[in-house]
Amino acid sequence: MRAVGYQQSLPYTDKLALQDIEISRPICGDHDVLVRVRGIGLNPVDTKIRQRKEAAAGEYVVLGWDAAGTIVDCGSQVTNFKVGDEVWYAGAVNRDGCNAEYQSVDSRLISARPTTLSAADAAAMPLTFLTAWELLFDRLQLDKDAPNVLLITGAAGGVGSALIQLTKALTRTTVIATASRAETKQWVKQLGADIIINHHQTLAPQLKEYDINDVTHVASLTHTEQHFEQLVELLEPQGRLALIDDPKDPLPIGLMKQKSLSLHWEFMFTRSLFTTKDISKQGEILAQVANLVDTGAIQTTRFQHLGTISAETLRQAHGTLEAHQAIGKLVVDGYPD
Repeated sequence: MRAVGYQQSLPYTDKLALQDIEISRPICGDHDVLVRVRGIGLNPVDTKIRQRKEAAAGEYVVLGWDAAGTIVDCGSQVTNFKVGDEVWYAGAVNRDGCNAEYQSVDSRLISARPTTLSAADAAAMPLTFLTAWELLFDRLQLDKDAPNVLLITGAAGGVGSALIQLTKALTRTTVIATASRAETKQWVKQLGADIIINHHQTLAPQLKEYDINDVTHVASLTHTEQHFEQLVELLEPQGRLALIDDPKDPLPIGLMKQKSLSLHWEFMFTRSLFTTKDISKQGEILAQVANLVDTGAIQTTRFQHLGTISAETLRQAHGTLEAHQAIGKLVVDGYPD
């Protein structure tokens, strides 16, 4: 089957960084479905793995963890899906990704995709909406009925775009989004942010302009080490802070003690990586997100459609992601029939 892969960790500008290749079509494990990939979403994790992981001798690494497609085969233990079902998923980081014609994925991680979206527009959503949902309700334990105040740093990216929408659709929380460019400010406003401030400026004085002295929850999505002390200062006593990035410098977590603040790390692949007892919860979350889409409560976070899948197209996407200039999500269609 056709795929895009690589053998060596190289700069995205190198033609060998991502190559058009032919590899064997995967088979289904007992809990797996085999999906004909129709749409693919791009994520920062794609670039991070390309930069850190090399292939075994004679093999290729195939990236990609956001997909929508059609089931063409089912494993022996699969009972809730059938051939022909249209599904979406983020998959597992320790298995081959979706940058290929076909992908084998654990059926407990998938759900029926929204009927109101194209495959590419649907593929923009699974990884980031799973991350956002787990961050909000598993890590931050946001009470859906309480009048909380959530600060999201780096809110215009894929996860931030999902966080804004889920928070406004499912809770009574006031959402404060940070964005610095005119286009990112417009994007987060369109998605429903109540207050928009600039993360390149000191945060507290900006919030005081809105008569806000502290916040109950923080979702730190990027450059956590740069903002950490300010975020601790802004959190009310017993507040919660969750992050998804990999801070370059150690965080001074001792600053959190006097306020009894809690710190949480969200990694969307934990359930699949460790085959946790609640692994099927990811499929359940995606089903709820699909319903929110089809009822008009939330929208796709696709910002730019780059065309059909090819090594050249994906190298272009990796360049945009590495420059930290992406708004929402970048998507491509799967291979043409």
